[in-house]
Parts: sequence; structure tokens; C-alpha cells
Amino acid sequence: MQFYETALSEVLLVEPDMFGDSRGFFQEIWRDENYTVAGIAGPFVQDNMSRSSQGVLRGLHYQEPGAQGKLVQVIAGAVFDVAVDIRRGSKTFGQWAGEILSAENHRQLWIPPGFAHGFCVVSESADFIYKCTAPYRPTNEHAIRYDDSEIGIDWPVRDPMLSDRDRNAPLLADAPILPEFGKP
Repeated sequence: MQFYETALSEVLLVEPDMFGDSRGFFQEIWRDENYTVAGIAGPFVQDNMSRSSQGVLRGLHYQEPGAQGKLVQVIAGAVFDVAVDIRRGSKTFGQWAGEILSAENHRQLWIPPGFAHGFCVVSESADFIYKCTAPYRPTNEHAIRYDDSEIGIDWPVRDPMLSDRDRNAPLLADAPILPEFGKP
């Protein structure tokens, strides 16, 4: 198993070991001791799965208070996955990292607490799973505009399918509540 820093050093790309032959493959999805050594420590308290069609863009979402760390992976299809540092006072505030995650490359992405998360589907459809370090709290969930020019994400879709909530989300500069760097 290999762990790589992305454009944001705290956001890690994980390349799990794969064992395959003509019958198929085996991949270990999570082993606490391996991830803890890399700085990805749980506890993980919730697992989620979503399915989305090509061109769907979800995000940029975050939870505050009760920030969630997320370990994400695609098990069918492919997505362009993005993390944005939204911690006020961070030296990388407003910067983003993006990676292609697919069923073929088996990669995972670690998005630490204090980062907004989003993805767009670049295949016909995608099944997306993720482990969370805090439970989902609908009253604490927030969103930032996916196309905020101050962040400048280069999404691989030009006319994404969005929820009304994501389409009408505020810019990062206008977000009503953001986490503070260095505070739990």
C-alpha cells in the first residue's frame, strides 16, 4: 500500500495493494494499522454509498461543527474528486487538490476534517463509497459554490447536473461558518 501527498499535503492519495489473477482480484479496503501510520486515523463511525450519472457534480460540501474526515473510493465508474482547504488561518486556505478515482485504478482519497469535498462523474455512472470520522448531521452541513473563481477548480465538465442547493451555494468568501485552522 502506498500513500502519496497531493497538491495539498494533508490530502492523501492511497494506492492499495491489489492481488489479482484470471479469477478476479482482492483488495484490502481498510486496515487501521496501515492507515494510522500514514496519518489517517479514525475512528470511522459511518460508511456511505452514492450512485450518480455522468455529468453529475456533487459539492462542495462540508460539515461544521462536527467536521468529517472522509476516505473515499469509487467501486464502479470514475469520478474527478476534489478537496478544498476551507480552514480559516491555514496557509493553504482556498486551495484545492483533485484526483481521478475509478473502479479501474482502485485509488482512495483521504479528505481530512476542515476540507470541503466534491466530485463529478466522468463515466456513464459511478458508485462512490466513503468512510466518515464523524456522523452526518444535516443541520451542520454546508456547501460552497463548485465554480467559485477564487478557488478556481478546473472541473472536467462544462454544464454539470447540480442540486438546487449546490447551484445556489455561497462563495467561499461568503460562507456563513468555516472551521478554524488548528482548532478541533
